[in-house]
Amino acid sequence: MADSNSHTVVQVIEPALNGLRKSDNLKKSLQGASLSFRNVNYNVKIKSGLICCRKVVDRQILCDVNGIMRPGLNAILGPTGSGKSSLLDVLAARKDPHGLSGEVLIDGKPQPPNFKCLSGYVVQDDVVMGTLTVRENLQFSAALRLPRALKQKDKDERINQIIKELGLTKVADAKVGTELIRGVSGGERKRTNIGMELITDPGILFLDEPTTGLDASTANAVLLLLKRMAKQGRTIIFSIHQPRYSIFRLFDSLTLLAGGKMLYHGPADYALDYFKELGYACEEHNNPADFFLDVINGDSTAVALSKLEDIDLGEIKDSGSQTVVDKLAEDFCNTNYYKETKAELDKLASGEKLKTNFFSRQITYNTSVFHQIKWVSRRSIKNLLGNPQASIAQVMVSLILALIVGAIFFGVKDDENGIQNRVGALFFITTNQCFSSVSAIELFIVEKKIFIHEYISGYYRLSAYFVSKLMADLLPMRTIPSIIFTCVIYFMIGFKATAGCFFTMMFTLMMLSYTASSMAFAIAAGQDVVAVANLLMTICFVFMIIFSGLLVNVTSVMGWLAWLKYFSIPRYGLTALQANEFPGLYFCRSSNITSNYPCNASSPNLLTSGDGYLTNQGIEYTAWGLWQNHLALAIMTLIFLIIAYLKLYFMKKLT
Repeated sequence: MADSNSHTVVQVIEPALNGLRKSDNLKKSLQGASLSFRNVNYNVKIKSGLICCRKVVDRQILCDVNGIMRPGLNAILGPTGSGKSSLLDVLAARKDPHGLSGEVLIDGKPQPPNFKCLSGYVVQDDVVMGTLTVRENLQFSAALRLPRALKQKDKDERINQIIKELGLTKVADAKVGTELIRGVSGGERKRTNIGMELITDPGILFLDEPTTGLDASTANAVLLLLKRMAKQGRTIIFSIHQPRYSIFRLFDSLTLLAGGKMLYHGPADYALDYFKELGYACEEHNNPADFFLDVINGDSTAVALSKLEDIDLGEIKDSGSQTVVDKLAEDFCNTNYYKETKAELDKLASGEKLKTNFFSRQITYNTSVFHQIKWVSRRSIKNLLGNPQASIAQVMVSLILALIVGAIFFGVKDDENGIQNRVGALFFITTNQCFSSVSAIELFIVEKKIFIHEYISGYYRLSAYFVSKLMADLLPMRTIPSIIFTCVIYFMIGFKATAGCFFTMMFTLMMLSYTASSMAFAIAAGQDVVAVANLLMTICFVFMIIFSGLLVNVTSVMGWLAWLKYFSIPRYGLTALQANEFPGLYFCRSSNITSNYPCNASSPNLLTSGDGYLTNQGIEYTAWGLWQNHLALAIMTLIFLIIAYLKLYFMKKLT
């Protein structure tokens, strides 16, 4: 796509009779980028049924769609399920290329492979970080999307200019807001989304349902803002469901879709006259947008009396509005305007052998990976500090739980009961570290929409995002609670009073937390629902605890199930903690009861902690020592992180 400084003169063809005359608002030549699309078809495969008898049905979302979007305000209107959002994504190069065919040209040339990084795209749902201010969100976009060669002074001037143009001066330093933090209004939030896309000064700006969630007055203000931007020569393309009249009259171009078929594409102010020529007259004081939807849905109050006899209302009732949609699509294809538009598109395609390769898309970046890690980490830390409820709650829960556990096992002695209490305390500590890491599943799920949008738009590489989130969440949120927990319980319970054993326990708890959190990342990556990931985590931990070595003697488990112990995170943690707590002690086993009373060194029942670890059913033999269990936890952490990274990489929406 041509940059914002280059201009292309687009000649407008004046249609002949029955040909949708051009609006006076659209000049014969406009500065800016022109987007044309020819023979666009989009099909998806819908799977249903069980795996053994699954049925695959092809569904056509877009059917032979043609048109030209010129500089101005270009609206795509249609009922729910009409394909307007799909068409918008196709034009913005953000749709899965499988099942997609046709040509999309920018100023008569194929879309560049990195078009989605060069254009602006405002998604329907807000994708700004609510814990940051309006200015901080814009600074984040500028830092990652503008070249590093550009001076910081110039970036700040660009940010201030956008804040002024969007009318955000009064709330520039106010937090956007979250569910727990009161922030700016809905209209200001939407304008912040738009501002993040305007940082690069794109020639074409796409918006998916920009009025969703806004009241009528705020929606009108947002569209007035887009109208002012369009008058500056920018091509703005957006989908919209049912705008009121004050919004509808701002449109320069209107594309009407239903059932994936184009029913109208041309000047917005001639749409009513065109439908009137077809026999569908809009009642006085009726909203044109409501009128078009009534016609598409076969509403008899919206059609001319002369046309009622030609419509089988019983058929409409049974098969929806398919009869009306087919008729309107056929009528539009017979207009001179459509034919001349089609001829212009064919001429563009025949001038050179132009072929849009939907599979050659790529993402380009303006900054290095280290610069991206720096800014994503900075934003993550600000988000953590700006939303302290979760972090403070986790630290406080760890502190309170440590005090309770320390009180229960307070001052254990070195007798038979003390040994049992020590082992029980170590088991509880291990289990607590695993289940307290379940909160890590929200890391990738809560920010999934933000991540997908920013990744596709070229903010940062996947590796930069992944490393930044680990640095900003895995280290502080898993390290600090482990340190607090160890400092409280170690001296309250009275574990082995040596500095080496103290720091070894602290390190073991950190490793346990890292491994369990990494497993949460691996399960949650790519998921959409927190509850599903939470359920999977709970099931996995329950089975892991069974094979930890305390609830059941692992050596007694049947061979075809015994291999599961190697996947038990608590097993490695509990073994390491027991080896750290009971070094050099001798235990005799008599009648399946473990005792620390002196025994004969030549006794065949004599074992040390280096040969085995304590269970409620005796001592299980193991060749694993302290550092071997730490190594096993480190290997499992690495494997889980690799799985999480690959799941993010192969997510369908990132293709």
